[in-house]
Amino acid sequence: MRLEEAKRIIEETLPTKRYIHTLGVVETAVQLARRYGVQEDKVALAAMLHDYAKYRNVSEMQTIAVELGLNHLLAYEDELLHAPVGAELVKRELGVEDVEVYQAIANHTTGAPGMPLLDQIIFVADAIEPNRRYPGVDQLRQIAQEDLTQAVIATLGQTITFLCKKQTVIFPLTIETYNAFITEKRKGTVL
Repeated sequence: MRLEEAKRIIEETLPTKRYIHTLGVVETAVQLARRYGVQEDKVALAAMLHDYAKYRNVSEMQTIAVELGLNHLLAYEDELLHAPVGAELVKRELGVEDVEVYQAIANHTTGAPGMPLLDQIIFVADAIEPNRRYPGVDQLRQIAQEDLTQAVIATLGQTITFLCKKQTVIFPLTIETYNAFITEKRKGTVL
């Protein structure tokens, strides 16, 4: 799938505010791809499609999650469903077969231990795109320019802190991802 076709589909699929967010994620992700030497066309496509399922019917997403063997997600906030289900729907409905794009979309909300650079870029770009306004976002933007791994860690930390303040149950993979990146950073072996 070409980026222009994906852009047209996303513009038709998402509300204006989310479409504008998506364009910001694409812009940020491409900039980070250049900075860290990752294939720009894959990054741009994954960024453009990352929220494809964001506004899908929750029961539809739950059904697909069960089909994918992701029943454990049903015990957490529905917000988590749109990433792995979105990756599957991008494959099923749009015919995007690229495993790296699929994985980056699937991991963009929780992260995953050992995420490759493409996934890290989408994960961070989603959090720091120019339309995001929250305490600490400018610091995350600065960190992303200096050290992508540290930006992943800082983004995860920000997310975990936010969820703790909301007294929301935290998906274990988010904490596992944080711990894995911290451990690997200390060893000096992160991607």
